[in-house]
Amino acid sequence: MGFDGLAASAPLLLVALLLDAIAGDPQYPFHPIRLIGRTLAAMETMLRRIGLSGYGGGCLLFLLLSSICVLPPALFVQYVYGAWPGAGVVAHVVLVYALFALRDLIDHTWEIQKACRREDLIGARSAVARVVGRDTRNMDFAACRRAGIESLAENFVDAFVSPLFWYALLGVPGILVFKVVSTMDSMVGYKTATYHRFGWCGACLDDLMNYVPARLAWLLLGLAATFFPSLSALKGWRIGLEQHSLIPGPNPGWSEATMAGLLQRRLIGPIFKGGSVVTTVWVGEPQDPEGGKDRDLTLAIRITVLASLIAGAVGFALLTVG
Repeated sequence: MGFDGLAASAPLLLVALLLDAIAGDPQYPFHPIRLIGRTLAAMETMLRRIGLSGYGGGCLLFLLLSSICVLPPALFVQYVYGAWPGAGVVAHVVLVYALFALRDLIDHTWEIQKACRREDLIGARSAVARVVGRDTRNMDFAACRRAGIESLAENFVDAFVSPLFWYALLGVPGILVFKVVSTMDSMVGYKTATYHRFGWCGACLDDLMNYVPARLAWLLLGLAATFFPSLSALKGWRIGLEQHSLIPGPNPGWSEATMAGLLQRRLIGPIFKGGSVVTTVWVGEPQDPEGGKDRDLTLAIRITVLASLIAGAVGFALLTVG
């Protein structure tokens, strides 16, 4: 029977991306990401109860999650495809569609912009709190917009480029494994006393699986900027190369620093968590003005959307000729 039902497909990818663009993240009880999250929480509790709260427990968590959240849905899609090809195609599309989150990322970012335009600072801070994990109590409108730009740039990789990359490379199993790893990183990949060892596996795998996509995002964002006369693709690429290491981790800095260069604005600035300053780093050309104007967030959204269209078109073309 083979694995035709799981292989990456240009037409099915196009349908899945169109569904995400039109309808956004589907809301239903058996959403794969919610199932992965609930399964992870239950597995973590079990592993800690039997004393596996270190590196070994974190690695076992990945193996258990993969066996539960990757194999069964992949085998189900393949079985349905083998028995009823039409229904298998639908199952393939619905699953892949649920694993992209670009529309939700854009919508959440627009909520920040809309609140700022209403001069609703409480609403802007609340919208920021839904997309980043930092104190928002002392943030002004400019800081809220900068947080929105930073979240948009970083999550462009997690929500779109990486899922596209792993789907194109390994089909349904590839995108499922990426989402398992991404969920592990978001839920247990913290450098705290509780999760430093237990979350090590998820954090390392997340860094590994985002490594190439993060650098593709650097290229894609610059390509998108060439369509905007007021932006500088060359500056974006240069700042991305020079300053990506200013942001912790091997991957987030590539898209965030690039966005600062494209917009010709300084981003990040003071960030507070738990009442304390955790960073005062700025990325971008030192002589550029601080980001946070209405224009900055609007352009960041437009760049991200266009970069996504370019990535989707390239993915479609490669799958077509492949």
